[in-house]
Amino acid sequence: MGLDVKKTIIFRQVGAKIAYYRTLRGLTQIQLAKRIGISADTLGQIERGKYNNNILLSMLLDIAEELSIDVVLLLSFTDQDKQMW
Repeated sequence: MGLDVKKTIIFRQVGAKIAYYRTLRGLTQIQLAKRIGISADTLGQIERGKYNNNILLSMLLDIAEELSIDVVLLLSFTDQDKQMW
């Protein structure tokens, strides 16, 4: 598996985790986006793993803070997660 493919998968996994925790907290994309100062379209792209293949660490920190989770949860993957790749 090439590096570009791995990056694409990781961005999708990070986005899926953001969507999961956002939904768990009962927030819409619009609500979370407003709270962290980005557009709902941008958040939607991040959640789909389509945000220019580049999510700023500061943005991930803001998202994690607003979702009341440790940013590590967004960036770590279990063996089960990796098997899906």
